[in-house]
Amino acid sequence: VIQRYFHAFAQINDEYLKERVADIKDVGRRILQNLKGENKDSLINLQEEVIVIAHDLSPSETATMDRKHVIAFATDIGGPTSHTAIMARSMEIPAVVGLDRLSKEVSNGDTIIIDGNRGIAIVNPDPLTIDRYTREEKRFVELVTELDKLKSLTAETLDGHKLHLMANIEFPDEIPSVLVHGAEGIGLYRTEYFYMNRRDLPSEEEQFKAYQHVAEQLAPKPVVVRTLDLGGDKFLSSLDVPREMNPFMGWRAIRFCLTRVDIFKAQLRAILRASVFGNLKLMYPMVSNVIELQQANQILEAAKKELRNEHIPFDEKIEVGAMIEIPSAALTSDILAREADFFSIGTNDLIQYSLAVDRVNEKIAYLYEPTHPAILKLIQLTIASGKRAKIWVSVCGEMGGDPAMALLLLGLGIDQLSMSSLALPKVKKTVRSVTFKQAKEIAMRALEFTTGDEIKQFAEAKLKAIIPELFED
Repeated sequence: VIQRYFHAFAQINDEYLKERVADIKDVGRRILQNLKGENKDSLINLQEEVIVIAHDLSPSETATMDRKHVIAFATDIGGPTSHTAIMARSMEIPAVVGLDRLSKEVSNGDTIIIDGNRGIAIVNPDPLTIDRYTREEKRFVELVTELDKLKSLTAETLDGHKLHLMANIEFPDEIPSVLVHGAEGIGLYRTEYFYMNRRDLPSEEEQFKAYQHVAEQLAPKPVVVRTLDLGGDKFLSSLDVPREMNPFMGWRAIRFCLTRVDIFKAQLRAILRASVFGNLKLMYPMVSNVIELQQANQILEAAKKELRNEHIPFDEKIEVGAMIEIPSAALTSDILAREADFFSIGTNDLIQYSLAVDRVNEKIAYLYEPTHPAILKLIQLTIASGKRAKIWVSVCGEMGGDPAMALLLLGLGIDQLSMSSLALPKVKKTVRSVTFKQAKEIAMRALEFTTGDEIKQFAEAKLKAIIPELFED
């Protein structure tokens, strides 16, 4: 039966449907394993250390891989801001995505170097290459050791301007890494993976206990919980969600939550209940207009009313924010600021939607430019709206974890940056090595350039002149 469907899909002319062949094979393999009583996903039950090479890895496959034994991975497809790549950084697993045909060119038993810094994989390297990478690894460890000395210090410029540095997490077990690297809290707690890889929806009680655990572990440090961001490349196996031709622009995130109020309110109640155990804040993803923000807040108020009637305590003053990920949200940020306590700019999606670039498509990865003048201007506009409304503004995308980009964001007046915990030491070093006046001058000069490449080269050159050790090979 599996082979029949496999061959049928392979003959279809429609490229989108033809690409589902891999899904048919995967589903068939899983069904056969279950029928035979075999519960052995190759990435879960590993017996030795391995480097995983695959055509693609879904976020759910990445989330469930055996982190004790998977020491690195590489895929043929995907981009640097795909959720699989983001999770690799969050889980501190060296990875490279978008290598085209790598999975066809390696065999089990090959020796391979995964260079996450340069985005390359070297198959069966010669002794000289192995020696060079061994020396480079030693220098990297020395740099990390030096940067770790900063973890107890604040991210403050030479002239006294304070920037808050936070960490992004997917799972509660990342908290030790967050604390080790000196984060001031969690600026983005992605909650959708709590819903994935299960046959039923998590109950309110399950969610409450998970959020309570994170709140208690970080207290009194703040934790910003993002409500369910279903869609794009993240789907819930417990829901019969129809496949869409363009899922990144479809029924996802806040749109899904406003339709499935039962799921949304259960999560909001859980977050509210957990808020008394620490310093929780919540934010809604993919807000495109003020009506969505108002509707979400109305459901939040209904959840609060229910808890009051049930005499269940919660933080009455919990801060509620809106994620700025869509151009319409950035362009109307002055209006959204009236309904929010803070903004969190999700640069990964903001870049994708502003530049019409699929962030997981390696064929057009060159068009995905965090330094595109349009992106910097949208960020500048959002920061200005926040300052006028006297609310704080954060960046929680991958852009904030790049030291050169962090320098520009500092100069644009951002209040907070949230990133992979591994990126924190380099960004803190950057902030502590410049004056705020200097950063503002660099940012304003960058805005005068007309291309993303010019801006990127300019920012990196400025930073290299200040902290050359960050750029050593």
